Amino acid sequence: VQLQASGGGLVQAGGSLRLSCALSGGALSSYAVGWFRQAPGKEREFVAGIAWSGTMTRYADSVKGRFVISRDNDKNTGYLQMKSLKPEDTAIYYCAASSHPYNLGPQNYDYWGKGTLVTVSS
Repeated sequence: VQLQASGGGLVQAGGSLRLSCALSGGALSSYAVGWFRQAPGKEREFVAGIAWSGTMTRYADSVKGRFVISRDNDKNTGYLQMKSLKPEDTAIYYCAASSHPYNLGPQNYDYWGKGTLVTVSS
């Protein structure tokens, strides 16, 4: 199983971006998906998680109300829609897949993508 995150870029504060996470070598429907980020000089942090069916989600307090996690199992792709971006959202964003299909939390992920850089200018 391999994951590839894409969609990052440079955006002004207040702007939006949508990240994608494409899974290959397996069926996305078998996995919960999580998004994480790591800012320069900081530890990686959990951003959002979604269960295999898409019916359950969880968000970090710092992004609640601004980010929306979703998935399309038919396309084997997960998404992170980011709105009202702030400079403090600047980070490398990673997606991960968990073989625990209802996993919504920050732990127990089996596969990781390489990340995509999001830079928010003030």
